[in-house]
Amino acid sequence: MRIAEFDALAPGEAASLLLRCADIPSFAAAVAQGRPYGTVDNLLAAVRERTTSWTDAEVDAALTDHPRIGERPAGSGPTAAIASREQAGVDPADEPLRQRLAEGNRRYEERFGRIYLVRAAGRTGPELLDLLEQRLANDPATELSVTRSQLAEIALLRLEGLVGP
Repeated sequence: MRIAEFDALAPGEAASLLLRCADIPSFAAAVAQGRPYGTVDNLLAAVRERTTSWTDAEVDAALTDHPRIGERPAGSGPTAAIASREQAGVDPADEPLRQRLAEGNRRYEERFGRIYLVRAAGRTGPELLDLLEQRLANDPATELSVTRSQLAEIALLRLEGLVGP
């Protein structure tokens, strides 16, 4: 979709598209409300600005539908398709890696009370596992900050894939 098409969407349609990038309704509504943007750069700048105000509760709620790293996304909707492409670096045939990711995911969830979220696009399975193991050493406040920044990075990448010049 072109930026002009995004700018011309009904508010609910624009918000729905933004929810595919980050499942935070207040964020999607605010960015949709700010239209027209005129350029992708203006849209991305508005998104970056809005991601800085996400609350801890909004971040946690947004993680509800994210698949665990190394698992096949549930469902067949657009978000599941996006997540499948993002995790393309995790070879489904590499069972030892998938088992190590599953164990790391379990330990992460026990430690932090939320799923491990990382921008998976463009990263290999071993890289994702290394990042997971490194982040297990974080304290909870640091890790929440890292999770928030990863969610923002994912939102921006997804939006860039949906809206072009």
